[in-house]
Amino acid sequence: MSAGDKGLLVVVSGPSGAGKGTICKRLLETKDGLVASISVTTRKPREGEVDGKNYFFVSREEFMDMVERDGFIEYAEVYGNYYGTPRKFVEENIGKGKDVLLEIDIQGALQVKEKYREGVFVFILPPSMEELKQRITKRGTEDEKEILRRFEAAYREINYVSRYNYFVINDEVERATEKLRSIIIAEKCRVDRFKMKLIGE
Repeated sequence: MSAGDKGLLVVVSGPSGAGKGTICKRLLETKDGLVASISVTTRKPREGEVDGKNYFFVSREEFMDMVERDGFIEYAEVYGNYYGTPRKFVEENIGKGKDVLLEIDIQGALQVKEKYREGVFVFILPPSMEELKQRITKRGTEDEKEILRRFEAAYREINYVSRYNYFVINDEVERATEKLRSIIIAEKCRVDRFKMKLIGE
């Protein structure tokens, strides 16, 4: 298989409440050849979440066993829980020419960047910090203390945008989704991704 036949690894991150999950979900609904990598986590399921669809929910013991077996591309502890990206799923799908979408936290994204320099790293930003606070509050999944914690963390996290290849401001979901789709299309047209194919190697 030539370099041009491999799929892309698209990593999407951003502060809590920026809307990255909504954008990724919409993109997966409308773009062929794109698959989502399901993360493994030790946190408890939220209402409506399904094991094997939203996350693979495991115990801390099971998670650490996977760490020992080098079963993750990345893993991190976030708000007291562990999250990890299963290595096998990502590598198999990229090898088959499929694009893999990773919606992960910033710690995890920076770990992936160390191992997959050819990945496409996109940071989702809210239109404003005030809008971000409103989105976190409206979710209704955290108490006031947790809302404040996440909002303060968002201020720090936004500083990491310079470590990414692209940013997308999520002022409107359809527009933001189209920007992310355009980034993937542009990346597939980069000469350096196809140079081996172009010279017949």
